[in-house]
Amino acid sequence: MILDDLDARPGSATSLLRTVVGLYARDLGGWVAAGDLVALLGAAGVAPGAARSAVSRAKAKGLLDAVEAGGQAGYRLAPGAEEMLERGDRRIFGYRQQGEADPWCLVSFSIPEERRDARHQLRRHLAGLGCGTVATGLWISPGHLVDEVEGVLDGLGLRDAATVFVAGPPRVAGSLGDAVARWWDLDGLAARHRDFLAAHPDPGDGGSAPAPAEAFARWVRAVDDWRPLPYADPGLPTAVLPRDWPGTAGVARFAAVGAAYAGAAAAHVRAVVPTLGA
Repeated sequence: MILDDLDARPGSATSLLRTVVGLYARDLGGWVAAGDLVALLGAAGVAPGAARSAVSRAKAKGLLDAVEAGGQAGYRLAPGAEEMLERGDRRIFGYRQQGEADPWCLVSFSIPEERRDARHQLRRHLAGLGCGTVATGLWISPGHLVDEVEGVLDGLGLRDAATVFVAGPPRVAGSLGDAVARWWDLDGLAARHRDFLAAHPDPGDGGSAPAPAEAFARWVRAVDDWRPLPYADPGLPTAVLPRDWPGTAGVARFAAVGAAYAGAAAAHVRAVVPTLGA
């Protein structure tokens, strides 16, 4: 089983809950009072009823467990959730772009029809890692994703049905850039980067620093919008991307937003949940 953190639409109550939990639950010792969690979501624009519904969905998905502490109702990270959040941190905050001389990862698999559900899950998870499709049973990604690819195979119990190759650049008819454009939806990825840039202006463009509650709202919504992008965009080499690729600006903008708002956002969390960092 693979605990999946990417099945909620950015901006939804469920997605914002997952973002708040991912950003702050571990600093809270893995447990947060129910009222405090609802208050934090309220600062991000989630109504109390929607927040409670989102918590119920997070419990059902294996992200949170209901646990009472000190006479207070609350929630802690479910088993396996911390590992998932750590994987997410590496993608979200450690975006990595493949160098020209770096290896590629290819995964070839053949899964019989009687295991078609497993085959569907494998394709879904490989797409969720940002792998491109060369052919029905042959997928490709930058080599730095090989451990994540093998983790998916192990998690789904399909290691015996696949072979993973770490190799040099594929030899294709025409240019590698043209082949990459067939294997990945580069237009769709570019549109998502442009949407992020439009939704989150450069904080250095002027204006006074926001109050901690507003900084929290801006940072949480920025992370929530950005969170799926480093999965969809695996960090392909610059040489195979279109000349006007907006992903570079997207990565820089996310870093700038974090530098501007993350510290004040954490101060807001400390005000709402005084045990933070205790």
